Amino acid sequence: MENGSVNHEMETASTITIKGILSLLMQNLDENNCKRLIPLGMGDPTLYSCFHTTHVAGQAVVEALQSDKFNGYSPTVGLPQTRRAIAEYLSSDLPYKLSCDDVFITSGCTQAIDVALAMLARPGANVLIPRPGFPIYELCATFRRLEIRYYDLLPENGWEVDLDSVEALADQNTVGFVIINPGNPCGNVYSYQHLKKIAETAEKLKIPVIADEVYGHLVFGDNPFVPMGVFGSMVPVLTLGSLSKRWIVPGWRLGWFVINDPSCMFKNPKIIERIKKYFDILGGPATFIQAAVPHIIEQTDNVFFKKTINTLKQTSDICWDMIKEIPCLTCPQKPQGSMAVMIKLNISSLEDISDDIDFCFRLAKEESVIILPGTAVGLKNWLRITFAADPQSLKEALGRLKSFCKRHTKLMLQQQQ
Repeated sequence: MENGSVNHEMETASTITIKGILSLLMQNLDENNCKRLIPLGMGDPTLYSCFHTTHVAGQAVVEALQSDKFNGYSPTVGLPQTRRAIAEYLSSDLPYKLSCDDVFITSGCTQAIDVALAMLARPGANVLIPRPGFPIYELCATFRRLEIRYYDLLPENGWEVDLDSVEALADQNTVGFVIINPGNPCGNVYSYQHLKKIAETAEKLKIPVIADEVYGHLVFGDNPFVPMGVFGSMVPVLTLGSLSKRWIVPGWRLGWFVINDPSCMFKNPKIIERIKKYFDILGGPATFIQAAVPHIIEQTDNVFFKKTINTLKQTSDICWDMIKEIPCLTCPQKPQGSMAVMIKLNISSLEDISDDIDFCFRLAKEESVIILPGTAVGLKNWLRITFAADPQSLKEALGRLKSFCKRHTKLMLQQQQ
């Protein structure tokens, strides 16, 4: 304890992981606190019963397993039928057709991130990463000895990319430009016009775009989801995605790395051969999970997707409305998609809390509510709240958050209210 605040050692930005910080927060829970734990830190909707996958998905996995045909190794790049199904699924939103050879099956989107950075890495290279963003990019880049250059997202402009800063940061050694849409951690969804500007900037700079679309189609605001691959004829796009979020099966670890490059500006026989060799050393998803994918994609009813979207819309509205009632917190934009939102923390209005990390540790200990400090995603004195929770639990957690803030608000401010 120093001056009434908890002192927690944090790792450098390049070694921070969300799971690591959440594990520390869990260790800080007060075992004598009778309040039930409400976790709002991890983007895993399966923690709450209102989010569950479709019966079609479970049945497809059972049938693939019971067929006794998929107990052996799959090709390292993925089963042909799985690659074909994902190519067709993604092509339905594109002005051109992907082939199965454009698709490589990964163990979740995290492995797809590693593949993208590993394939672009070279001595002296750098990569452009959004701030705030997803810390796995920093971790993977560090392992690949890629210099990390952060560009800003603009909260006052719906978390759009600061394209001026991108142009200022890029040079002849820049090998990739990461975007995350729908946004994690910000809950934003980019318009077609903004994505086109991103593509034009990447084209001008002659760098491929790494498009993280793990939350693809999970949108409920004004902007529809537009895949970055729409602009693949203008600039090469490496699309990263998975079944995890849209089908609510993060534990199945079924992801993809896809080359959107109909003009063949990026892909050539040498690049493809390098990718294939890299996949020879990777362990992909279980063969029977891969085998279930064609049936899952073809047979999932749109009613299932609509139910998920409706629930996320409801819980995002709850989050938006209740956060507005907490004086020390500010939400710059109502969530438009994904499962999380960034909240600005006014530290100066709090009596005995030093920063966002201290805030989250105290909150966990006093209220048994887990949220992620913004430092974990690149913004000090912000918070990331995951609203993929059942409405009642979310309301209870945000009510506790309000009580916590009220207890720690400076006396002068309390007297003014």
